[in-house]
Amino acid sequence: MKTSQCIEGRTPRVALFAGSFDPFTRGHESIVRRGLEIFDTVIVGIGVNPSKKPFMTADARKQWIESTFAGNERVKVIVYEGLTVDAARAHGAQFLLRGVRTATDFEYEQTIAITNRSLAGIETVLINTLPQLSHISSSLVRELLSHGHDVSQLIPPSAPIELLPTTF
Repeated sequence: MKTSQCIEGRTPRVALFAGSFDPFTRGHESIVRRGLEIFDTVIVGIGVNPSKKPFMTADARKQWIESTFAGNERVKVIVYEGLTVDAARAHGAQFLLRGVRTATDFEYEQTIAITNRSLAGIETVLINTLPQLSHISSSLVRELLSHGHDVSQLIPPSAPIELLPTTF
């Protein structure tokens, strides 16, 4: 999806928000929604690493995210393998969007941002996670699910729960 049309005389600002999103959480949803305040389009890129066994299939994650943003044409969802900067270029994104929960996240993201800028000239925009969502992670959701706990407060309210695996 190359974006070449102009909005009000300028090229649309497109960001790629990449991750495994295994599963997609309320924290992820918040970053996308807040990213839409900055960017014209946010592409949620589901990175697939063939050497890892995911909790949810890439197709289920894509459906999950699409259902969360149903009706919002400014959010696109893709699945990709390989380098994030290559996926960004292939889909016309000039920016990478990232969420930061902790100082450790910031240090990691800063290193990756510098690398991506030198590698591909692509800027990274970091958005701090809202304090009330900063404890939420995909690994926490998976852990709670593996012990049979309710995770409805940690995932988007419109998420199709039936897509979550029932066995681990």
